[in-house]
Formats: sequence, structure tokens, C-alpha cells
Amino acid sequence: MNITFSDKAKKQFVKLDKPVQNQMRKFLDSLKNLQNPRTRGKELVGNRRGIWRYRVGDYRILCHINDKELCIFVVEVGHRKEVYGR
Repeated sequence: MNITFSDKAKKQFVKLDKPVQNQMRKFLDSLKNLQNPRTRGKELVGNRRGIWRYRVGDYRILCHINDKELCIFVVEVGHRKEVYGR
């Protein structure tokens, strides 16, 4: 499974504290080896349907999962208070 970041997600990731970045890296590395990465996350509802959410402590990783290309495309990363944009 290949994991790529959007430009926005890259910028958000770099702004996070180093320990949080390391936690997220470990988590994303664990997703690479899974047959079905959906088992570790939840699909969002409403206007964000089709985006999957992964929880890493108080932080969230929002992704699109493409089964045909075996790719996880990271859309956003950040603290749970900020990432949903309510």
C-alpha cells in the first residue's frame, strides 16, 4: 500500500510537534502492511463522505483510500479540534 500526502497535508504535518509526527509515521507505516486499511479507521459522514478518519491520540489523519491503485491519499492532518472545520 502506497501512502501519499496532499500539499495541504504536508504543510500541516510539518507544523506538528516532532513526537506527534513520529507517532503518525509509525501509525501510517502500520497501515502499509494491512490488507484492508479500513479496519483501523472510520468513514466520515455528510459532505465528507468517502473520506476515512484515523485516530492517533488527539490528532486525526483524513484520507481517501483508492483500492484500484492500492493507495492511501492523506488529505489533512491535525488536532481533532481543528481538522474537521466546523
